[in-house]
Amino acid sequence: MNIRFWGVRGSIASPLTNAELTARIEELLQLGVKSGLTCESQIPSFIKGLPRHIRQIIGGDTSCVEVRAGNKLLILDAGTGIRLLGLDLVRMSMGNPINAHILLTHTHWDHISGLPFFVPAFNPNNKLTIYGASSGLKKRLEGQQAPEYFPVPLLSTFKIVQLNGQDQFQIGDLQIRTFRLNHPGDSYAYRITHGNKTIVYATDSEYKELSVKALKPFTDFFHNADILIYDAQFTLLENIEKEDWGHSNMFYGIDMALQANVKKLIFTHHEPAYDDKKLWEILHLANEYLDICRQPDTHLKIYLAFEGLNMTI
Repeated sequence: MNIRFWGVRGSIASPLTNAELTARIEELLQLGVKSGLTCESQIPSFIKGLPRHIRQIIGGDTSCVEVRAGNKLLILDAGTGIRLLGLDLVRMSMGNPINAHILLTHTHWDHISGLPFFVPAFNPNNKLTIYGASSGLKKRLEGQQAPEYFPVPLLSTFKIVQLNGQDQFQIGDLQIRTFRLNHPGDSYAYRITHGNKTIVYATDSEYKELSVKALKPFTDFFHNADILIYDAQFTLLENIEKEDWGHSNMFYGIDMALQANVKKLIFTHHEPAYDDKKLWEILHLANEYLDICRQPDTHLKIYLAFEGLNMTI
């Protein structure tokens, strides 16, 4: 199974601003002066040694993850990141039909606003199936593209499959389960198993009661996942301040992943107000916390999702 992130922000798209770019260039040049750069041949090694918040962009598109398993293509959520994914699929298909299965966690804008710009939908030869457990799914998606809001209606290329909150179904030889999370309106996690490998996608959820008993339904769903993709939009303090907003933080994610024996934990749905430097700083603190919690048999690894992150299990 292979995953690639195309959108990692929550709430609203947040592209890099001119002011942020200028600040990054200034810091880059200052580090270049301090390192004593004198010729172009020194540049590659200098770049490799730069802090991650300078040499790597987290990205500003909203939720979208590509999953390849066997000969099946899954797309988790259809935020603004799905636009570039669609262009990549067209390029890679070289004119051949595209068969994709789009699993929606819920219908808040940051998870569906890329659908009208998904280029493969404009080719009737492609087969695109949308799954979701939000009630009245088709009506919701059609409403987003009503004439008052968008010039093109929801295209007939999309087949809509209405799920319920506790569905189990198959796409080819993939086993998929759904599970309801704690989020205003609703949100649903997906557990995707191919052979002996499992990915869990659990974004947009809040965990207010932190006892082992209260978290057990969630940790049971996460249990033994090779990869858990987890909503960590807030810091721990903000999670307390923004109660009932429906999001979590890295530290709760680590606790739950350890309880569930998860192998790799990937944090996503980043707060749009956080710049890249702050996100990497929070991850650093999360790694320190993991080191404190780590037992001799603990093998959990944690990652910060960024656009282009590619991982195979």
